[in-house]
Amino acid sequence: MKQFTLRLDEELQRPVIHLPDFYNLDALFDTGSVFPVWCAGEDKLKQIGGEKISDFAPFGGFGGMTAGKLYRLPIFTMGGLTYPYMNIILHEDFPFITPLILPATMFNNLIYEINNKTHRITVTVPDDESPVRNLVIKHSNGKLQVLCVSAEENTD
Repeated sequence: MKQFTLRLDEELQRPVIHLPDFYNLDALFDTGSVFPVWCAGEDKLKQIGGEKISDFAPFGGFGGMTAGKLYRLPIFTMGGLTYPYMNIILHEDFPFITPLILPATMFNNLIYEINNKTHRITVTVPDDESPVRNLVIKHSNGKLQVLCVSAEENTD
């Protein structure tokens, strides 16, 4: 098993993690979210390599149904995890406390623990999983769906 720990911002009540491996950005770890969401504007997303896939991506959240644009990042790294060609939704309707929202689905088949006392999130990658992950957002039956698996598994 591989394990890594990320630091939580001690001054915030929400689980906001610092990502020194990804442009030194902060991200909200959202256990109720399904899709990774970029909230810092389209220009900034393009500056870090975001490539637009679709102009319209409807999804639930933010108090109901909303829509964004579907993008792909060439690579996203977090602690000991790597997500090559990760799909992400650009949402620009209102400013958010962090530029990035990371959903629990990114940790599919992994073990994570949020420790509010020590202000840490610990992620464990079991031996039968890879730290290289494939995260894909696809349209299926008129809805967006997310799939996140080890890089060795097929996402088709």
